[in-house]
Amino acid sequence: MEWKELIWKEAGELQEKIAVHQSGLHRNPEVGFALQQTCNYVREQLQQLGYAPKDCGKAGLVATAGGKRPGKVFLLRADMDALPITEEAEVEDASRNGHMHACGHDFHTAMLLGAAELLKKHEEQIKGTIKLMFQPAEELLEGARDMINNGVLQDPAVDAALMIHVMAGLPLATGTCVVSSPGVSAPAADYFTIEIQGKGCHGSSPNTGIDPLTAAAHVLIGLQELAARELGTDEAAVLTIGSMSGGEAANVIPDKVTMTGTLRAFREDVRGRLKKRLEEIASGIAGAFRAEAKVTFGSGCPTLINDGALSDFMAGQLKDLLGERYCYTSRELEAQMVEKGGGGKMSGSEDFSYISHQVPAVMLALAAGEAAQGYLYPQHHPKVRFDKNVLSVGAAIYAYGALSWLENA
Repeated sequence: MEWKELIWKEAGELQEKIAVHQSGLHRNPEVGFALQQTCNYVREQLQQLGYAPKDCGKAGLVATAGGKRPGKVFLLRADMDALPITEEAEVEDASRNGHMHACGHDFHTAMLLGAAELLKKHEEQIKGTIKLMFQPAEELLEGARDMINNGVLQDPAVDAALMIHVMAGLPLATGTCVVSSPGVSAPAADYFTIEIQGKGCHGSSPNTGIDPLTAAAHVLIGLQELAARELGTDEAAVLTIGSMSGGEAANVIPDKVTMTGTLRAFREDVRGRLKKRLEEIASGIAGAFRAEAKVTFGSGCPTLINDGALSDFMAGQLKDLLGERYCYTSRELEAQMVEKGGGGKMSGSEDFSYISHQVPAVMLALAAGEAAQGYLYPQHHPKVRFDKNVLSVGAAIYAYGALSWLENA
């Protein structure tokens, strides 16, 4: 069946309804796995469309469309969680609860609800099955793994998967799609904590104690040498210390300092080597100042790997759907940006990576607010805004991407 014109037309007709979904989700953001209100809304909307959504893991939802005709199984992922950021954006549906959809997950969820309506309308014609995955806790890099552990890729077994992430503040017209080229498109990530134990004492007698603040300062500086002196030009990585805390009084040397940070790398071997060196440097430098350092790694995710065949297929299909001017591969876009004096890989991590290590997968970026049109702030900024005009485009991409892959599988 020829889906292109039909899906594009019907998605456009759903624009206002999808915007209602997005606005309601934006007003009431929730974080991590604590998504009761969000899940209830998504569940109710799916049920009204005729789906029978199932809980999956701590706060995930799964529904399936199709299954009337034999074929393969294609998964569409939308994340639902927000960030613990107080919103400062000047929008009518601003959040007032101290949380904010500053990464656009409300758009992802609304667009997948729009796609769900399109797919349900044509369920009898779907070749195979389309699985809709509404995921919690992407910002914690924990939600996808939780859903995988609870069977999201099984019953029926998933053959391929796709995700969309909206992006604001890009020099691209709203609705422009960037298909990740084969290979790694998002780095592995690790959250870590460094606890530096010293010995508290009076500030007037530092010789009677062990100063963890001094040790922490040198550890911070020492860790910066990892990128400067231990990585080759083909081993891109970023290590960030995001917080340091210790002490409460100006005249007291504290017992302990706690540092937290993130490590991101585009290669798994580099990731492993840096984690080992991080522990060695923290321990060695702290020891030089008579303190002790303990490094603990928390949540994280591997590199996001885009399947070559799936990436090439989606690039061809979406260029046909959107037009050459509104769809690029990431390599095509990077080449253009380099010519203009910009460019560079995306350095934000994405826990869809866990899925990409299980089944062929591809990540799509969707421009949702051009800098030249006043969308000046990037994701995770308290003033970020996204262009609602992209909502029907995203729904069409979700639906058409899945339908066209199944038709050709």
